[in-house]
Amino acid sequence: MTDVAVVAYAVRQEPVIDDSEIELIGPVIESVRAETGLGPGDIDFTCSGSSDFLAGAAFSFVSTLDATRPVPPIVESHVEMDGAWALYEAWVKLQLGEAKTALVYGYGKSSPGSLRDVLATQLDPYAVAPLWPDAFAIAGLQARVMLEAGDVNAEQLAGIASRSLSDATANPNAVRKGARSIDELLATPFVCDPLRAHDLPARADGGAAVILAARDVAERVCERPAWIRSIDHRMDMHHFGARDPRRAASAELAAAAAGVGADRLDVAELDAPFTHQEPLLVGALGLDLEATRVSPSGGSLCGHVMMASGLVRIGEAASRVHRGEADRVVGHATSGPWLQQNLVTVMEGA
Repeated sequence: MTDVAVVAYAVRQEPVIDDSEIELIGPVIESVRAETGLGPGDIDFTCSGSSDFLAGAAFSFVSTLDATRPVPPIVESHVEMDGAWALYEAWVKLQLGEAKTALVYGYGKSSPGSLRDVLATQLDPYAVAPLWPDAFAIAGLQARVMLEAGDVNAEQLAGIASRSLSDATANPNAVRKGARSIDELLATPFVCDPLRAHDLPARADGGAAVILAARDVAERVCERPAWIRSIDHRMDMHHFGARDPRRAASAELAAAAAGVGADRLDVAELDAPFTHQEPLLVGALGLDLEATRVSPSGGSLCGHVMMASGLVRIGEAASRVHRGEADRVVGHATSGPWLQQNLVTVMEGA
């Protein structure tokens, strides 16, 4: 295996960004380049993650390539997925020896419409999508099953939100932050019973970018690279009736294949858009909450950019390694209702 590391990370997320996608992601790309000193000619491969459907324009990602300064022509690819999956493709490219450096970015603007309704279009087109259930309602069904089964309780969910909000105060990129007590949160009204506002993801426009590099480049441009030791992606069935809402089976498989439990973990950045999904992922990854700090950035509850939130989680975990705050970390990304798809990567500082 080729040693590959995340050597730089940058993010921008705000409740509403009026800039075009090019203007949105351009400064983020320039930031990771400046951090490493690598110019456009030093990047062997570029891979992006976004959604033309969300943008409302076919092949919208092509115009966004202008933000990478693709002159002379570059080697480029795109995935209609969260940027975390673009990172996976770029990692494979480096493993094949076809590149030594890669620029990976993901971005999305959901503020122009109602994302919770738009996401109904990704559901089973015959039995579910025609009913137009919104994303919050679907998540609420899962939360209700877990509450009724005794897997979680309202106080536990409020505790997750309270901790996330408190942690997010140290994150300048969080769009929702500020210490609030469990009792205070439980006194707020339901948005989609049994979910309250603090149980829902903090929607944001924005994007994130990382640079991957093989060892000879990584050690030159980064003082403490976050080495990708393993990465795996699994997917559950599309049909709700074929799945157990109380389990994240694909996350369990991905975590096992990535060897998450092989050694102590300092930090796990989990892409859990809803509070009740954090305990599911903690169990699926087999995390020891006494040894592992979960989503110290505030997580997706405090800043959720559609098509970039998973890449943000990987970047946030890697940045802890860069700063010497952690040695072994996990970055997790998800896509689809009820944690349908899960990508897990383990990174280390040495």
